[in-house]
Amino acid sequence: MTLDRRTFMGTAAAATIAAPSVFAGAHGKPRVVVVGGGAGGATAARYVAKDSKGAIDVTLIEPTRSYYTCFFSNLYLGGFKEVEDIGHSYGKIAAAGVNVVHDWAVGVDRDNKTVSLAGGSSVPYDKLILSPGIDFVDGAVDGWDLSSQNAMPHSYKAGSQTELLKAQLASMPTGGVFAMVAPPNPYRCPPGPYERVSMIAHHFKMNNPTAKIIVADPKPKFSKMGLFQEGWANHYDGMIDWIGKDFGGGEVSVDPGAMTVTIDGETTKVDVCNVIPAMKAGGIAHQAGVTEGNWAPVNAADMSSKVDPDIHVLGDSSQQGDMPKSGFSANSQAKVCANAVRGALTGSKVFPAKFSNTCWSLVATNDGIKVGATYEATEEKIAKIEGFVSKTGESAELRKATYEESEGWYSGITADMFG
Repeated sequence: MTLDRRTFMGTAAAATIAAPSVFAGAHGKPRVVVVGGGAGGATAARYVAKDSKGAIDVTLIEPTRSYYTCFFSNLYLGGFKEVEDIGHSYGKIAAAGVNVVHDWAVGVDRDNKTVSLAGGSSVPYDKLILSPGIDFVDGAVDGWDLSSQNAMPHSYKAGSQTELLKAQLASMPTGGVFAMVAPPNPYRCPPGPYERVSMIAHHFKMNNPTAKIIVADPKPKFSKMGLFQEGWANHYDGMIDWIGKDFGGGEVSVDPGAMTVTIDGETTKVDVCNVIPAMKAGGIAHQAGVTEGNWAPVNAADMSSKVDPDIHVLGDSSQQGDMPKSGFSANSQAKVCANAVRGALTGSKVFPAKFSNTCWSLVATNDGIKVGATYEATEEKIAKIEGFVSKTGESAELRKATYEESEGWYSGITADMFG
């Protein structure tokens, strides 16, 4: 299937079912509060406001005034994009009728249905949609914590961290060593670390061809592994040393002060180190009390919390079943959620939940690969129906077309998110 901006924004389910009507109380219009302005939250806020045509008050709480997408941020590292290409503002969302509040959500009072903000105010809701992305598990990588992120950036929340890593790569000495500590499952964007390795290798090939890359990975395999390894051999032969679980890749510690990485007892001095720790749901999901362990379990039909039916959790923070944690997934889930929330609050029709995801990756110039699937809601989870993946040995023409498809998708999803 080929996606462009028009087809991405134009897809919709055909069948409908009646939704129960839940009306606002004495306060007037029903109120929806969305926390987090990324692929899930921005989409949900925009769709609830757009489709309710003013019948629902929608507030979006997001601390940053410019949002930088994690998807395509690796292409910035590889020199294919400028940072401005992945930055987006909330002006069009506000102009469409969403009350955009730039503040941190720091607490949820589920009994009184309010969200507390760092600035001291609180925002009431009838339905709350949480899409706060990811945070990192404390102590996941021996020797690393958030105080180390300037010396050894994670760059897994796009923006200043991505710019920092790019600057460090540009300053590496000739023939220097870059190390990545890859995360355990589950984590945001399964192919992301390996596209990043590819893009950094591309940067080195163009600017520092004798540099070396070491990847310490706690997993025995990873998303699109055969495709990436084929690409690494074709484009960057001898540059990348991937050390998986079977070879000690999970036995890792770092020393940010000394700039060393120890893998299975062997210590290596490195010039740049990208530490991507184990992940968990964004902090506000934990503070709201809707998580079990690291993630927030949800009902597949509407992304509602299994703890509280008036709270919905989207994207990376949710524990929903078979969908990967990706921007495409969050956007797909947001549209299902927005439709269900609007139906619950206004009595409008609700479409049966259907989901899709595709993850594109760029290995080298015009060498694009992808993996994806369609999904349905079951009683237990979001369940995979049918999947697809690029194949090794594909023609250069097909790989170029796959990359161009990803560019069309990026234009489409960011328009879908931000207007």
